Amino acid sequence: MSFENPTNNGNNQEEHKHGKPEGYQISRTDMNMLIMNYLVTEGFKEAALKFQQEAGLQEPALCSSLDERILIREAVQNGRIPEAIAMVNSLHPELLDNDRFLYFHLQQLQLLELIRAGRAEEALAFASATLAEAGANDRAALAELERSLALLAFPDPHSSPFADLLLPAHGQKIASELNAAILKMENQEYTNPKLCSLLRMILWSQSELDKHNVKYPKMTDLANATIEQPK
Repeated sequence: MSFENPTNNGNNQEEHKHGKPEGYQISRTDMNMLIMNYLVTEGFKEAALKFQQEAGLQEPALCSSLDERILIREAVQNGRIPEAIAMVNSLHPELLDNDRFLYFHLQQLQLLELIRAGRAEEALAFASATLAEAGANDRAALAELERSLALLAFPDPHSSPFADLLLPAHGQKIASELNAAILKMENQEYTNPKLCSLLRMILWSQSELDKHNVKYPKMTDLANATIEQPK
């Protein structure tokens, strides 16, 4: 990974050709701070410290609960949901009592682990005993519960229309949701990475401009920051 400053040796025309005109370049310092904020907020301690050394930044201010958040995230993403819930209750006993939809999401992950393992009877019993009440009281929870249980109707759940629930990305999403809730409990200034908020703002702004048929330099590839000039 390189953190060298981009050179300005006559490449402006080439950058414009590829949809990255000089006027849209973000400074290396600002980009590094956005990346550091993402790593610290999301709980990637080792990556944050390594990035700090390689990018020549000041040592990041690490939250007091960072180590606990790392363990909780790992437990969630590895499917050890009861362990993750126990750690959350130890760290902030009132968190899951106050945020029932987040608690539902964690229990939903536990249900998905049973389905992933092919333990259909246990999955149905768990859903009936643990998740049915949430589904009865919340339409959003009911819809998610129905999608989860629908996986049982397919011989290979990974090939079903609801297979996205079994992808690592789904567990990562819930892990980030839980991480943000912990930061909120600790009155942290930022509960979500600034970079994610910035990308959401870009997408929203572009959507609003598109609705009004406004021509503007549009970011067509977020991963590579490719900007397409208006025709």
